[in-house]
Amino acid sequence: MQPHRSQSFPPALVDGEAIASAAGEFGLHLSASQSQALAHYAALLQRWNKVHNLTAIETPAQVLTHHLLDSLAIVPEVQRVAGGRSVQVLDVGAGGGLPGIPLAIAAPHLQVTLVDKVQKKIAFLTQAKLELALTNVACIHARVETLQTESPFQLITARAFASLATLVGLTRHLLAPNGWWCVMKGTLPSAELDELQRSTPDVRVAHTVRLNVPRLDAERHLVWMQLARQ
Repeated sequence: MQPHRSQSFPPALVDGEAIASAAGEFGLHLSASQSQALAHYAALLQRWNKVHNLTAIETPAQVLTHHLLDSLAIVPEVQRVAGGRSVQVLDVGAGGGLPGIPLAIAAPHLQVTLVDKVQKKIAFLTQAKLELALTNVACIHARVETLQTESPFQLITARAFASLATLVGLTRHLLAPNGWWCVMKGTLPSAELDELQRSTPDVRVAHTVRLNVPRLDAERHLVWMQLARQ
């Protein structure tokens, strides 16, 4: 759930209006409270990073482009698949919470679970969840390959985690029937797509999307995969 409008946050290093304006360039409309929450999240990430080394990206400008906007660019694509439903999402190797926390803020109807094997990262994610009052976020300290759940996930996402074939192998036990993998990549990973076809013939690549991330001079793609129908 997005924070209430009356909730006050400390001064942010990344401006909420700049976040909202840039997100609008790819068709994502953020409320004032959502953009404020994203700015607060960016400030938390930068503050914790000084001690816990969560990310190599440090400047406010890079946090805006390489982290926030990069993650927010997938929201319209995810919303099209979710169709307004309260979809269960798993962010694998969540690290500093990207794309999971921006996704949870921008699309509060999604139920987002963040999993990471590194305890200090889960400590940060738990603090961010509390400070941002994100009731639609769960944080789990675990290796994803050993993670067990009673409710499988309709959507599994990852950013800079592993090859497509490796991700599928580690998480297929967590995917709901007719669920999707939604994987963030830089340039279109042709070698990974070939490897996936060779090693995992029961997984099909439904489509790939080239994302437009404002102010980021680099390619970004989204790869959508499903288990082939038997």
